[in-house]
Amino acid sequence: MGDILFLAHRVPFPPDRGDKMRSYHLLRHLSDLARVHLATFADDDHDIVHAEALRPLLGSLHVEKRSRSQLKAGIAALGSRRPVSLALFDSPAMRAAVDSALARHDVDTIFAFSGQMAQFVPPDYGRRFVMDFVDIDSAKFTAYAAQGSGPMRWINRREGALLGDFERAIASRADVSLFVSEAEAALFRADSGLDEDRVQFLENGIDLEFYDPLADFPRLSASQRGQGALIVFTGQMDYRPNVEAVVAFATRTLPSIRADFPFAHFAIVGRNPDAQVRALATQPGVTVTGAVPDVRSWLGSADVVVAPLRMARGIQNKVLEGMAMVRPVVASPAAFEGIDATPGVHLIVADPSEEANAVKALIGDRAHARAIATNGRARVEARYGWGARLAGLAALVGREAEPTTHEIEDAA
Repeated sequence: MGDILFLAHRVPFPPDRGDKMRSYHLLRHLSDLARVHLATFADDDHDIVHAEALRPLLGSLHVEKRSRSQLKAGIAALGSRRPVSLALFDSPAMRAAVDSALARHDVDTIFAFSGQMAQFVPPDYGRRFVMDFVDIDSAKFTAYAAQGSGPMRWINRREGALLGDFERAIASRADVSLFVSEAEAALFRADSGLDEDRVQFLENGIDLEFYDPLADFPRLSASQRGQGALIVFTGQMDYRPNVEAVVAFATRTLPSIRADFPFAHFAIVGRNPDAQVRALATQPGVTVTGAVPDVRSWLGSADVVVAPLRMARGIQNKVLEGMAMVRPVVASPAAFEGIDATPGVHLIVADPSEEANAVKALIGDRAHARAIATNGRARVEARYGWGARLAGLAALVGREAEPTTHEIEDAA
């Protein structure tokens, strides 16, 4: 058996956000099956340092800082009739690194994580190619176009159409294309015309030892936590669906909750809050933390974890994390889609008109909240451990599992 070349649009370490959690565990599992070479982009200098922590897993590492601006990517995309999403990640250096890895090493499988990295798989590559799209990105932009108006509607419609063409073209080349849920895979099969052998799903998991309320992590101080009920949302806070979710919750749902529970407060926990999110901190009962040392500090102190996403694709890690931390979760129907759990037993599913009452019911009935939280943890333990989720990965890359173990210091 040869080596595996793993292409990732972000350094897959530390596993502290949804895409990095999936890519990290995939990379770690693949490294138990073969020698793996990683080619990846860094968002910033910190990511470059983090990439070095992965070397014990790797045969070789290429990491480069992504520096192309949205404006330059947009201009390049318009001039070449390409999706902006691809132009934003385009890099001659990355292409050269992929070519070098294929020339220097006996690579018999390329595993591309996220659609942006598919552009670096050489057109004449004739060996095994596994494409992990995770979600149907084109569908997200098509949905934005349907909701928008003016120039942004045209931009998003263009992006959705071109990205959809690209996704179908890549899937026709790949031996297998992966999505995070059967619902996403089924949508793509219908759109692409490919069958179940070529389009499969590989669900996200959860690190049950890390996301455990009894684990060793810093607890919030009394002043950080506050005296009232704590409602927590976690996520990357420059990501549009997250921004829209917290703005809607803070401005429409939270006032109703505080009418009954005046000291209740809403903590928006996640890095890179954009201007709309930062502005929410001026609203009574809202805290915007920005990046935090350990998200478990906030999850572990929450009375309720919310995932009020109006738009979502695939399986939402934030929902699984709240359940794993033995906290009652209130999720929108969009955030719940793809999660194998029973509403009203393992978590609460509420549309926007029902969110406030759902949260108030949990705050007001602690016994019910504890029962939902306990059931949620049990469901995650039974269904979403990473080992179980990735049991079929060896077959996807044409290998049998080998009993080797790798460790990264401080891995989560």
